Amino acid sequence: MIFKAVLLHFAVILGAAFPLNSSASAEPLQLVGFGDSLMAGYQLPPDDALPNRLQAALVAKGYDVAIANAGVSGDTTSAGLARVDWSVPDGTAGVILELGANDALRGIAPEETERNLEAIISRLKERNVPVLLVGMLSPPNMGEDYAKRFNGIYPRLAEKYGLAFYPFVLDGVAAQAGLQLEDGMHPNAKGVGVMVERMLPVTESFIATIGGKRK
Repeated sequence: MIFKAVLLHFAVILGAAFPLNSSASAEPLQLVGFGDSLMAGYQLPPDDALPNRLQAALVAKGYDVAIANAGVSGDTTSAGLARVDWSVPDGTAGVILELGANDALRGIAPEETERNLEAIISRLKERNVPVLLVGMLSPPNMGEDYAKRFNGIYPRLAEKYGLAFYPFVLDGVAAQAGLQLEDGMHPNAKGVGVMVERMLPVTESFIATIGGKRK
């Protein structure tokens, strides 16, 4: 009896010193922001890139989440397809997919853009990695026919694959001089803030569907 009492005493002490707290030891929900210069944070400090700012906003709201920046400036959907397998590591809980702007700027056939995006989505689905698809719109100078073919890509793929969907990555930022760099295409730090604010509700819903919770 004395021996059992001693064991119980030490068990209580050890329990107090090392509490079983699964939330404290749990890893953050690992997401990947996969895209082009709009994701990479072209000409911005790393902390102002979209993945970093979006992560900070989510953490401020109580989510235990980390968003890796897998954006590459200049990437087309073809380039993204070529690197998706190694840019999205095992253990990734979800991907925020933003590609296509450079396809439109180069006048690549929208049908090719759609095939590439569909292949990226399919590869991620084969690995059971959920996708939040972030859309793009054709530049006005590409003409009405091109815009009609290009702009339909993203809602069509989102519906086909049942994806979380944010229609336009530059919503509220495009054509707003005070929110863009001098090139008139990329967001400045203030512009990224607008992007984050508008993307946040969709991102929160996406996180909820893949098991992310607030602390």
